[in-house]
Amino acid sequence: MRAARCNAVGGPVVVEDIPEPVVPDGELAGSESGIPVDVHYAAVNFADILVIDGAYQVKAEPPFTPGSEFAGVVAASANGFEKGERVFGSMFVGAFAERVTVRPAGLSRIPDGIPTERAVAFGVSHATAFDALRLVADVQPGERVAVLGAAGGVGLATVELGALLGAEIVAVASTEEKRAVCAEQGAQVTLAYGDLKRTLRDAGGADVVIDPVGGPYAEEALRAMRWGGRFVSVGFASGEIPRIPLNLPMLKGVSLHGFDLGGWARHRRDDLVAARTELHGLFAAGKIRPRVHAVYPLADVAEALGLGRRAIGKVLLEVAHGV
Repeated sequence: MRAARCNAVGGPVVVEDIPEPVVPDGELAGSESGIPVDVHYAAVNFADILVIDGAYQVKAEPPFTPGSEFAGVVAASANGFEKGERVFGSMFVGAFAERVTVRPAGLSRIPDGIPTERAVAFGVSHATAFDALRLVADVQPGERVAVLGAAGGVGLATVELGALLGAEIVAVASTEEKRAVCAEQGAQVTLAYGDLKRTLRDAGGADVVIDPVGGPYAEEALRAMRWGGRFVSVGFASGEIPRIPLNLPMLKGVSLHGFDLGGWARHRRDDLVAARTELHGLFAAGKIRPRVHAVYPLADVAEALGLGRRAIGKVLLEVAHGV
């Protein structure tokens, strides 16, 4: 089968022919692993780039197939999934390939009427955003939520879902084009970076900050928060982990939080499952429409990865022809 391959830390990423994943005897008869899925689309996430560069919290040993998000059809009936069912799912690496094998917990059915390419653009980014908003920040209707990196995959999902939850959204993005898209997705206020402490404070501050970026603007956003707010870190797309002076949360009564999917899966799995059920219900009802920036064929995976933070929304790979 064809698959993207990273043969050394930092790449390049190239498309090669590799053996299909083998499902060991007995796994299809009821084991909790090894459901084969023929991939139609995969989504590019910023974390995939970090994994390729060896800069992610968890390392992948080259050679490996990058990619953490996919959608397609079940290739063989197993563990309650029937052959031909449309599914989407996630994994640490391996998604940029024509076939993957996935544990049942990593798969979800695509609701009727939802295009496959919308499902693959929905999964990881919207789950991260919803968990940060719902589980960690406990955002309430009418609260003010500032989103840093608001035009990226997680950022734009946070804008869309925060508005859906009834919050007033302040989207912070680097260009006029990105800010316009944020407004289309539900942001009531859009801000450039620059002197973010002043501009966010002048715009009314924020009860909640969702930060997938890190870097120097994290502290600036925190300084502009309202008393008693919640600051939630979900990543460091800037490549810089901020060092927050602890007198700031003390004086402002602000609580600092972080969201990591793995930690919640280990320690608060029931809450995570409940949030995922609520989120998938909103998706099935047609209330969530992820924005797709571009779709590339698998052969152009290097170009898709090269977009990085220039993408506004999700970048997809079309893995199977004619889907």
